[in-house]
Amino acid sequence: MIITYHGVGCLKVQFGDTIIAVDPISKDSKEKSAKFGADIALVSIKDADHNGVENSAHGDRNPFVISGPGEYETKGVFIKGFPSVSAYGSADRINSIYRVTLEGMNICSLGALNSTDLKSETMEGLNNIDILLVPVGGEGVLTPAQAYKLAVNLEPKIIIPTHYNATTLKTFLKEAGSDSVEAVDKLTLKKKDLDGKEADIVVLSPQN
Repeated sequence: MIITYHGVGCLKVQFGDTIIAVDPISKDSKEKSAKFGADIALVSIKDADHNGVENSAHGDRNPFVISGPGEYETKGVFIKGFPSVSAYGSADRINSIYRVTLEGMNICSLGALNSTDLKSETMEGLNNIDILLVPVGGEGVLTPAQAYKLAVNLEPKIIIPTHYNATTLKTFLKEAGSDSVEAVDKLTLKKKDLDGKEADIVVLSPQN
């Protein structure tokens, strides 16, 4: 599996010949968007910074779009969406948290979440998380302190911060006691690489 970060909450997850776009940035956004073909597109909230599914259709790839709570299965990937809340864009919105199971690994995307008060059934559904994508920006999403507290409660093996700038990332890493973590361009791993990891933080540099 190869994971790259493309700004705001957008990530590209590639495993074999299958590509997942997480919160692709729309061409209507003021943020810089990345265009790459995907087989699956996950949309956490209805916002131009997160729902650019048009940028995930490229070449012979036209993504299966998931934009809300529910259970889904496509291309051997199992996805479950849970409802939560966001204040991204200065408005209260429904935010979907996704748990994605593939290659024997569980990835959780918290989307643009801005509250650590999750329903008990959501917390139960987010057990055994291997890779957690957590927003740490503080503007309509979790603050660095909230993000780290929730991440610890979810007990993932790897934590990848999103929605960050230099200031919020520094604060988040300080909260985690991981000031020395250096950003990398991509994360490449197999299931066996997760052995022995416990809330290890991986910072991905935006690839735009």
